[in-house]
Amino acid sequence: MLIGSYSTSLVVISLCVAILASYTALDLAGRIATAKGRAVYLWITGGAVAMGVGIWSMHFIGMLALRLPFALGFEVGITLLSLLIAVLSSGFALWLVSQPRLPAWQLAFGALVMGAGIASMHYTGMAAMRMTPGIDYDPALFGASLLIAVVASGAALWIAFNLRRNTPYVRLARGGAAVVMGVAIVGMHYTGMAAARFADDSFCGAALTGLSGKGLDNLVLVTSLAVFVIALLTSVLDARLEARTAVLADSLTLANQELTHLALHDMLTGLPNRTLLADRIQQGIQAVHERGGCFALMFIDLDGFKPVNDAFGHHLGDQLLREVGLRLREDLRSQDTLARIGGDEFVLLVQLTQPDDAMGLAERQVSLINRTFTVAEHQLQISASIGIAMFPGNGSNPQELLMNADAAMYHAKGMGKNGYSFFDVSMNTNARKQLQLLQDLRIALEQGQFRLHYQPKFDAVSGFAVGAE
Repeated sequence: MLIGSYSTSLVVISLCVAILASYTALDLAGRIATAKGRAVYLWITGGAVAMGVGIWSMHFIGMLALRLPFALGFEVGITLLSLLIAVLSSGFALWLVSQPRLPAWQLAFGALVMGAGIASMHYTGMAAMRMTPGIDYDPALFGASLLIAVVASGAALWIAFNLRRNTPYVRLARGGAAVVMGVAIVGMHYTGMAAARFADDSFCGAALTGLSGKGLDNLVLVTSLAVFVIALLTSVLDARLEARTAVLADSLTLANQELTHLALHDMLTGLPNRTLLADRIQQGIQAVHERGGCFALMFIDLDGFKPVNDAFGHHLGDQLLREVGLRLREDLRSQDTLARIGGDEFVLLVQLTQPDDAMGLAERQVSLINRTFTVAEHQLQISASIGIAMFPGNGSNPQELLMNADAAMYHAKGMGKNGYSFFDVSMNTNARKQLQLLQDLRIALEQGQFRLHYQPKFDAVSGFAVGAE
């Protein structure tokens, strides 16, 4: 039997190529995991070519590293077939690790398919030498090479699947994993080469018509390195573009959130505004219909705020409103809503188990506002008038509930302020009467319907008229 030797430099180069191919495969697996739509298939196709060329190049350089006492060559067709097998096996591997889950049975099946593909590529590449007589293989080493191929494939699939997400130090982890995978691939190749037995009278049938070894190792090395560089550069550029896109998307999301917040909240106090309050009231109505219970809508108007605003200016008045908002929130739960709907008007929406609970809550709110406020070193004393509308009972929609709570608040003011009042239907009746009277007076004034009458004044002693009023 002929005993061959190996070129140390080519063996080292084949190991480096295997490690680089492994790192490229892991990096492309990460690209595939973050891609969407048609880009997934484009990355799988490009990755299959890069990874397949890398693994095939390592095996081919490993075969070129073999030194035998006769010239070696490789038939073009069979050599290209081995390359095709490497590309297809790589494409299958990348497709497998791009799936959302990789259960044990699927990992084992993938390891068998990919291991068989790598072994087929290797032994197809050996067959491209067209040795006469044919190559004999040591059964034990042949079996060991197949086992190494399957185990290495399983490990590679598991590593690629678990390192496909961009996490901290992922590139360092991929580098270490690439070394392990590269050593495993090289181990499979040289175990398979060690299994080959060449007869003493052997000669290479492809030495004359096939690809010769002279300079072919450099060509394969340069080609594979070019493929790796292109694949890695494309991956890096795509990663940077994806990162910039993610930053832009985050910025747009943040901007939309800020715009939504501004559209639904009061700019001065940060509390919900009338629009958001109406939505919360509608949600409360729906919740009562579905789960029972009730809620109170409390319309809070500050007594004595206008004199403070006029005396100390709007700046201090705005600070006072912020302090009022903070104080009113002290007694709230997460499911309650406090809103500012304009000027010195606040509305409190409170979920209750019993309607009677609203009375104690209103008393606490009045008490909170009665406490002295310290604003810009000024001690300010104000009070609150609160109108309360209950659901169910005092309205069927947000607009009616707000209107009735507002009417109850004006009733509380009319009763002396610094207190609260529950809505009653008569309040709307009185309000409508007052509104109608105001409208009638304006119309009468415009149309000249008033008549002026004088009341004469008489002297009580003489009984004579002395004037009029």
